[in-house]
Amino acid sequence: SAAANLRPGAEQKVVFVTARVHPGETPSSFVCQGIIDFLVSQHPIAKVLRDHLVFKIAPMLNPDGVYLGNYRCSLMGFDLNRHWANPSPWAHPTLHGVKQLIIEMYNNPKINLEFYIDIHAHSTMMNGFMYGNIFEDEERFQRQAVFPKLLCQNAEDFSYSSTSFNRDAVKAGTGRRFLGGLLNDTSYCYTLEVSFYSYILDGPTPAVPYTEEAYMKLGRNVARTFLDYYRLNSLVERPLSPAPKTR
Repeated sequence: SAAANLRPGAEQKVVFVTARVHPGETPSSFVCQGIIDFLVSQHPIAKVLRDHLVFKIAPMLNPDGVYLGNYRCSLMGFDLNRHWANPSPWAHPTLHGVKQLIIEMYNNPKINLEFYIDIHAHSTMMNGFMYGNIFEDEERFQRQAVFPKLLCQNAEDFSYSSTSFNRDAVKAGTGRRFLGGLLNDTSYCYTLEVSFYSYILDGPTPAVPYTEEAYMKLGRNVARTFLDYYRLNSLVERPLSPAPKTR
């Protein structure tokens, strides 16, 4: 049976995830893989999320750059993450396609585009963290902080203290900034960054090197944070026997 949120005429809450706009940032693919694998799994949380939200995922925004082994640019030498404002169907086809889809959803009264998350990797910082936007409206600014705060509780390698909100000019062509300006105040747009090399847990522990599995785990934790965000916890089928506490 179709989930209630997919029935004709049903209002849809959409979470849009993109990754690998910078081809050298391979960890972003593993984080995205973790999100996808979790969402299509038989995990009780994944079932609840599929029933309540629609996830749209573009796992590789720069496939030609990835194929060529470029670090940051596309086949034609563009840093795609500076061209969201006016992407050309010829020069930036993936951005153009994703942007058209997002605008289509934005203009559809039955669709609420609630989240846009663009996944990157960071070459100098540790841990996972987010960039968000700056709003004049204090309440909207506070609401935007809710998701990264919840993610920080779910993921030991995610750092809320490294999460920052900015509007500097150099970032104006990024997905987060452009869509943050386009979408209305019920949409939240983030860049999710994860370190290329390691994360530090609380306390005097040395840095823990990231593995592919650890990146995928961060992705799983991103997905399950939507359960907390939408307060859907009561809908998860609990195992009958008390399960051991796992983080």
